Amino acid sequence: MVQPSAPRFEHRTEPGPVLGIGTPVPRLSWTVTNAEEGWRQTAYEVQVAGEVFTVRSAEQVLVPWPARPLRSRERAEVKVRAAYGDDWSPWSEPATVEAGLLDVADWTARFVSPVDPGERAPVIVGRVEVPGPVRSARLYATAHGVYVPTVNGRRVDDTVLAPGWTSYEHRLRYHVYDVTTLIRPGENVLEFVLGNGWYRGRLGWTNQRAIYGDRLALLAQLEITTFDGAVHVLATDGTWHARPSEVLADDLYDGQTTDLRRHDAPATGVEVVDADLTRLVAPDGPPIRPTSVLPARKVWTSPTGKTLVDFGQNAVGWVRLHVRGLRAGTTVVVRHAEVLEDKELGTRPLRSARATDTWVLSGRDEVLEPSLTLHGFRYAEVTGVPDLRAEDIELVVVGSGLRRTGWFSSSHEQLNQLHENVVWSTRGNFVDLPTDCPQRDERLGWTGDIQIFGPTATFLYDTTGLLRSWLADLAAEQRPDGSVPHVVPEVDRSPEFRTPAAAWGDAAAVVPWTLYQRTGDLQVLERQLPSMSAWVDKVAALAGPDRLWRGGFQFGDWLDPTAPPEDPGQAKADPDVVATAHFARSSWIVAEAARLLGRAADAEKYRLLTEEVRAAFARAFVTPQGRIHSDAQTLYALAIEWDLLPEAEQRVAAGRRLAELVRDGGFRIATGFVGTPLVCDALTSTGHLDVAYRLLLQTQCPSWLYPVTMGATTVWERWDSMRPDGTINPGEMTSFNHYALGAVADWLHRTVAGLAPAAPGYRRLLVHPRLTPELTSAAATHLTPYGKASVSWQRSAGHLRLDLHVPVGASAEVHVPGAEQPVTVGQGDHRWLVTDPVIRSEVAVSDA
Repeated sequence: MVQPSAPRFEHRTEPGPVLGIGTPVPRLSWTVTNAEEGWRQTAYEVQVAGEVFTVRSAEQVLVPWPARPLRSRERAEVKVRAAYGDDWSPWSEPATVEAGLLDVADWTARFVSPVDPGERAPVIVGRVEVPGPVRSARLYATAHGVYVPTVNGRRVDDTVLAPGWTSYEHRLRYHVYDVTTLIRPGENVLEFVLGNGWYRGRLGWTNQRAIYGDRLALLAQLEITTFDGAVHVLATDGTWHARPSEVLADDLYDGQTTDLRRHDAPATGVEVVDADLTRLVAPDGPPIRPTSVLPARKVWTSPTGKTLVDFGQNAVGWVRLHVRGLRAGTTVVVRHAEVLEDKELGTRPLRSARATDTWVLSGRDEVLEPSLTLHGFRYAEVTGVPDLRAEDIELVVVGSGLRRTGWFSSSHEQLNQLHENVVWSTRGNFVDLPTDCPQRDERLGWTGDIQIFGPTATFLYDTTGLLRSWLADLAAEQRPDGSVPHVVPEVDRSPEFRTPAAAWGDAAAVVPWTLYQRTGDLQVLERQLPSMSAWVDKVAALAGPDRLWRGGFQFGDWLDPTAPPEDPGQAKADPDVVATAHFARSSWIVAEAARLLGRAADAEKYRLLTEEVRAAFARAFVTPQGRIHSDAQTLYALAIEWDLLPEAEQRVAAGRRLAELVRDGGFRIATGFVGTPLVCDALTSTGHLDVAYRLLLQTQCPSWLYPVTMGATTVWERWDSMRPDGTINPGEMTSFNHYALGAVADWLHRTVAGLAPAAPGYRRLLVHPRLTPELTSAAATHLTPYGKASVSWQRSAGHLRLDLHVPVGASAEVHVPGAEQPVTVGQGDHRWLVTDPVIRSEVAVSDA
């Protein structure tokens, strides 16, 4: 029996009711299961609050809201069903959506701040009398800083570090909480602990503080509906009070210091502070929250007598520590680090970040757990707890509550560990926005990193809502001339940090394009097109009439392994060639986006610009024989994959030269951030798959698998963040959790396992596994907008078995290894059993 799923609303993925959606007309999506072969949707019905709307359409992803627009706070139950001809499916399970506060006039609350803030993290307190039983209660809240809300002494939910980090000057997110079960008749007390967070804490490596403001403030509105229909509102205003909390100091980089001894401090007043409420926006994606817990693997004493703990996994979060029988006034200190060096905590990569949590105990048995900080670590050093037991300490993993959507496995255990490392680096660096690293005095939304990692991230997790929000920040912070900050939100506004840079600024065009390709959401392109075209126009102005982007500051092929530790931008690839290649690519993307949106004039403008840049690139940097200036692997990869070689013979020659360079380098990595995501694709598409696999499976440094041989559980920033002798790379910039170089996972999904999108949103799949003697199996699964798609292949006893599952609403172009022509199949399960083409090719080589 055909069965549609409960509908999703926009790109919100949380289970249960979707609260506080920021649009009155949320688009709907659903998947269909249990359809027989040949079934296809020809119509659908949507039931909204009992009213049914019939639409003749095969679409099931991001379809328009059919009913009248929702009003602020309005709640609607929605169900769908699908038809094939006159045969209708059953109705789906219902899903509930509730609008947020859609107009500034809906807010009666005002931002309030303590009159006398003092040194401690403040608690802002409000009280409301409720005359009778409660039917529903909603809390709407945001802050300048981060907040921890409680109602009558109980946390409202597991969200942490709300409201997260956006470009606060332009966009400030608020959250909505269902607190119905926490409200009781009589007096109710609403409390918020305020922390510095990104608003007032340290940001960046230059020790900047309070770049958004030096005063913490709260905006909160509690709306309680009793069974008699009356609405009782408690909104922040001058009648609220403040008091100091137990938190003496808090910072995202440095950690949290808490005195758990009781301190009776008098309440002080609050005052209303000016703030622009038009900045308020509803969430596009999930909040930050604890996502799992890791037990301690080992507790031991270091050579210097320190108590060390290994959690077995480099992750992001904090320590939860149970202490018993320690006297009042005892100080417990927890320090954090990603690695050990000389058998002690290796803290040098943290730079100036202290990453230290401190507690002064009350004398009672306690569970010590911070709430206003975050650390990236695998190891902890604990002081003040004698005879620490492994069962008394655990690592609480924290990050955006993203839905997992992608998996990969193979017969090669080291390759599987590499992929698992990529997954953990994604988890650790998607904390409300895509960051570079989670541990040192940085943790910023670097544009270049997500530009290259976007395809991998969107396969592994549903990052669409998070990245849509980040792109809105990018557009808001883009300068009037089209320049894009190197990090978003922007924290360093010095002139030298505002120079446009290729691959980094190109995130303005590339990331929206990646989201469209992976989700089919044209609205992303519609909203971002002004930002995308402004960036390309800026580059065109810098390049001038000859269409070559030369000179100025460039990151280039950042972290080329030949670059010295102190100068990661000193790559072999000429930065002018890198910059001009990116100019061509982004111009092409903007031309395609404009075409898809029906902007014919813009599409033609940028198409012609792309042709001009490609021609200029070829004239200036490519010889007739296909050699590219500076003869670097990265540049051949860019030129091959981005169609920058005008003659077919040049492309063949470039592929041959790229393969030669890889062989001459002993199949070790010779690319940095720019070339690494493309080198295996370029080798594959020019007929050098064997070279790509040897590069992939290399274990000597530098390589993707070298960190795996060193026990890495996340992707490293540098190919040699840790040297073979166990010492940490001497460069100032050395992270052990940095997803960028893990962008090769996209090639694992598309080429090793063979699962790729052939049309936006995976409406059509491209199934084209490329085999190697080194692997006997590989598999990938992805939860596409249409449902689960999976590919797996196994080589055994001279045969190859290929299994494919295509979700309802999609089709697949399948290249069965060894077959001369691809086949097209529809939804359902498919299997092929053929002679193993690897063995056949090995026999052919042997005979030759």
